[in-house]
Amino acid sequence: MLIENNIYLGVTTNRLINKVAVVTGGARGIGGATAKLMAENGAHVVIADVLDDLGTNLANSINGRYVHCDVSVESDVEAAIQLAVTWKGKIDILFNNAGIGGTYLPFSRLIFTILLSINTMLLKSTYVGFKIDQEPNQLIVLGSFLADVGGSICSVEMKNVAKLIGVNVNGVVHGIKHAARAMILAGNGGSIISSSSTAAIMGGLGSHAYTLSKEAILGVSRSSACELGIYGIRVNCVLPHGVLSEMLVDAYRGFKNDVTVEEVQQKVSENASLLKGRCGSVEDVAEAVLFLASDKAGFITGHNLVIDGGYTSSSIGMTFIYRDKISKSELS
Repeated sequence: MLIENNIYLGVTTNRLINKVAVVTGGARGIGGATAKLMAENGAHVVIADVLDDLGTNLANSINGRYVHCDVSVESDVEAAIQLAVTWKGKIDILFNNAGIGGTYLPFSRLIFTILLSINTMLLKSTYVGFKIDQEPNQLIVLGSFLADVGGSICSVEMKNVAKLIGVNVNGVVHGIKHAARAMILAGNGGSIISSSSTAAIMGGLGSHAYTLSKEAILGVSRSSACELGIYGIRVNCVLPHGVLSEMLVDAYRGFKNDVTVEEVQQKVSENASLLKGRCGSVEDVAEAVLFLASDKAGFITGHNLVIDGGYTSSSIGMTFIYRDKISKSELS
């Protein structure tokens, strides 16, 4: 089926017919699935990412455009928005999806022993991992981005916090700022969606820095919704959890290099939602973003749409990734 002015042959519906969208972090994963789904629904899509080969190939496959974009650099984000305006004369939709989880740090034997003990005690935890040999580099516990800033709040490396803030928070602010400017000038309203995380609404699901960055996204989205509503611009968030994506697999491989996608899928399916035997997919999140981007969500703004298989609705197996107690000797 063909849609006028859009020659992408995968079009199945027209919920976004002739809308113009920018997707940051759109080369793969949730962003890639969303870019494809938007194109299937009639949108003209600009993919903005740092993964140039993947992004270019995907953009070509959906008759879109690609631009190299480091969202922590404001001029890069401004250029991505401007590309959409230059290409099609407007921007209707921004999906602020680009983000990072952090840098994985090596674990000492002590930390390994602590993690092993936690995993043994909490077999029903979301973070139960894999059977291993007695080597520190073969960890069995996956705490979401546990090691990205050293674990404990008492040992946070502020340079790592700043890196997460630079991408996850500043990147979103850059996107909202420049998309809003273009949308206000066009006078046709618009939809801005940002990708946060369930770590923003439930403590202990991510490192302190990751949690901080994702909760900040909720705050700036709500405040932006308050300001931009008079222009017909809606601002919302999606909060995924337990979604099988390249980023999640990479996180597991930060702890166990040879883990397969199938192993990650099995563990997430067993432990990361109330829907046992099913993990979330990038397409699940893409469908939620499509809804928020479309006119079907025309009276929804300032909303945080949780996509977690009910995980944050239950306290069953609730487990945090931080140690229970820090010895005084570690602080001296």
